[in-house]
Amino acid sequence: MDLTTIDNPSFLKKLDKEQMLELAKSIREFLIEKLSVTGGHIGPNLGVVELTMALHRHFDSPNDKIIWDVGHQAYVHKILTGRAGDFDSLRQYKGLCGFPKMIESEHDVWETGHSSTSLSAAMGMAAARDIKGDSNYVIPVIGDGALTGGMALEALNHIGDAKTDMIVVLNDNEMSIAPNVGALHAVLGKLRTAGKYNSAKDELEYILKKIPAIGGKVASAAERVKDSLKYLLVSGVFFEEMGFTYLGPIDGHDFNDLERNIQYAKKVDGPVLLHVITKKGKGYRPAENDKIGTWHGTGPYKIETGDFVKSPSVAPSWSGLVAETVREIARDDRRIVAITPAMPVGSKLESFAAEFPDRFFDVGIAEQHATTMAAGLATQGMKPFLAIYSTFLQRAYDQVLHDISRQNLNVFIGIDRAGLVGADGETHQGVFDIAFLRHMPNMVIMMPKDENEGQHMVKTAIEYNDGPIALRYPRGNGLGVPMDDRLSPIPIGTWEVLREGKDAAILTFGTTIPMALEAAETLSQKGVQVKVINARFIKPLDTKMLDALFATGMPILTVEEAVLAGGFGSAVLEYAQDSGHVDIPIHRMGIPDYFIEHGSVTELLVEIGMTAGHIVDHMETVVKEHAVEREQV
Repeated sequence: MDLTTIDNPSFLKKLDKEQMLELAKSIREFLIEKLSVTGGHIGPNLGVVELTMALHRHFDSPNDKIIWDVGHQAYVHKILTGRAGDFDSLRQYKGLCGFPKMIESEHDVWETGHSSTSLSAAMGMAAARDIKGDSNYVIPVIGDGALTGGMALEALNHIGDAKTDMIVVLNDNEMSIAPNVGALHAVLGKLRTAGKYNSAKDELEYILKKIPAIGGKVASAAERVKDSLKYLLVSGVFFEEMGFTYLGPIDGHDFNDLERNIQYAKKVDGPVLLHVITKKGKGYRPAENDKIGTWHGTGPYKIETGDFVKSPSVAPSWSGLVAETVREIARDDRRIVAITPAMPVGSKLESFAAEFPDRFFDVGIAEQHATTMAAGLATQGMKPFLAIYSTFLQRAYDQVLHDISRQNLNVFIGIDRAGLVGADGETHQGVFDIAFLRHMPNMVIMMPKDENEGQHMVKTAIEYNDGPIALRYPRGNGLGVPMDDRLSPIPIGTWEVLREGKDAAILTFGTTIPMALEAAETLSQKGVQVKVINARFIKPLDTKMLDALFATGMPILTVEEAVLAGGFGSAVLEYAQDSGHVDIPIHRMGIPDYFIEHGSVTELLVEIGMTAGHIVDHMETVVKEHAVEREQV
């Protein structure tokens, strides 16, 4: 079947089982081929082909609300809702988004890129349905990893207590990005191996119906027998105790099993949980055999071998550099522990975990818990390294503020994927952390210009014992600079001059330093001499250097790959105001006040006007205006 001819999922209702099987095969082949070129979340999507088809076959989207948790498993949904023809542009600039997107289709009823949001959203949609007197179905699809998130458990509690009509699909593939951990994961493991209690329950109900109706005592006794059967066959009956009718485990790759249980669920009043067992990466052997999450989301790959197509680089990855430096120091410092919320692979902590298993904690998708656990460790004299993506640190804002900063605890926060991340788009751009951390008392924030300075900043963070300290580092690899053999801490709040100049100054840090130096070189060829300063400490500012700059009266441009509102440039403006230098021309360049969608980082920087060329144009104008003003004075 030509998948690009699909307009909407209604055609599924007319297919027989053989046609359904053939379509599932075609979708898998399509995904394997297309994602080998664009990259993307191949493992999660190969695992939900039959499940997605069954849902669209038995529900009427978009009237019935299918809500995808996290959204990285929505490619099959996109194909069935008429977007197969756009897959060559998946995750590309101005192309098809890798997550559900309302402007793409009326079938995308909820946008997400973070986990554990679907059940709360579903409760809101179901409540609105009931208030309006509508009768549509609400079907959130959540993974077993996402179910460990506190927000998901809060929603389960509310839905079960309110007895809201809803069909929750638990897509259980035993993995989120990395293998899942935790007690709830163990409960699901018992459910997987317990076999189906529903089929046994149905058989018992049939037998009980044969008993002559001789009074309420027999009927109530029969109910007690059924309840006992639940406890016998399903360890803990976790979901039933939460108020849900539990159906499963269901083979997520068997259309008969899926459809029989979906049809039954539609007849049940109150909340139902369909426990569906799927195989992540099904249909593509390299992805099926993945045990650590490598095939959760990938770049391009060779279909025949499964080898990834990577640009050659002699520089270490930023995540690897930071994690390995922490590991090296941990050999001589038993205070150091590492914590990650389900990102041991992405944060390159596998080696730390192997060498120091008693000092490594993967807490699952539980950013808030990870953050406050780090605070608890710090109260006992430990030095916790909390490795967390910038976009996920947002989820623990209150814990950083209330539990770490307020108590002034010595927690080292490694902010991975800081800045623009590219293809994952607006839900994952790490551009907000400066703005939401900078206003926290006691917090130190730093970002290195290269990997050599980065390793020294790790040393700085571990030796710093006056409160919390955050190290930002980008996605991808370093610059390939020579590395010092000996680690030395950098004095807190000190900047460095990378290039001298008398006409203007650029203050910047991290990934934008190369563009600033390139711009300065171009400007020098035009007769404009610009000082470039590595403002590596975003908080506290190097006020001594700022005072010296203000004394010259030269124009200043701040450049940051982060939001302008409340960012580094704002801090410089605030200091100028507070120190009585309101006449200094200070200009800012950074992320504007809107969400940045997906595309390569280079394309996105061009879109927002933040390149070496833009800096040159801006500085030329600023310097000329400043010269005119000085002549008038």
